[in-house]
Amino acid sequence: MLDPAIGLTVVGCFALLFASAALHKLRDVAHFTAVVRAYRLLPEGGAYAVARAVPALELAVAVALLSAMTRAAAALAGMALLLAYGGAIAVNLARGRRDLACGCGGAQDTRPIAPWMVVRNLLLGLLLATALASWRPRMLLMTDALTVAAGIAVAALLYASLDRLLGILAARAAALRSTP
Repeated sequence: MLDPAIGLTVVGCFALLFASAALHKLRDVAHFTAVVRAYRLLPEGGAYAVARAVPALELAVAVALLSAMTRAAAALAGMALLLAYGGAIAVNLARGRRDLACGCGGAQDTRPIAPWMVVRNLLLGLLLATALASWRPRMLLMTDALTVAAGIAVAALLYASLDRLLGILAARAAALRSTP
């Protein structure tokens, strides 16, 4: 059984991740539609519909993760989204299309897709699966609130740092591969 402080930290982190991802997409829906279209996985009308549905689904997952009654369904939906994102990247990498923007960080983020993004999404999906575990019943204390808040803050900063670092390394590796 999972300690509730750990469980709240995990679901809080993923709620933040999905809410942030949705807000990035909603800030520039036209750009996100172009990203979805560029992946060439859906017919034209499908890309438009998916680009509108994904941020709504991400927001729904973010909110639903915070309730014990909807947490399991939200975790499964979030895992499906992460696997779909990883799958879309993997398909395009297999096609040799490494120049696509990943669509991970909003309109200003033009990082190309890379194999590490597939691994990241698989690992995130596995970590989100912990939200499906049973939680040990116990009273939460004030120290638990501090632990959860600090855990979410540290995880968010670590995620952002690793994402940025891996993005820079992937871009430099791509530049080295293309130089004669």
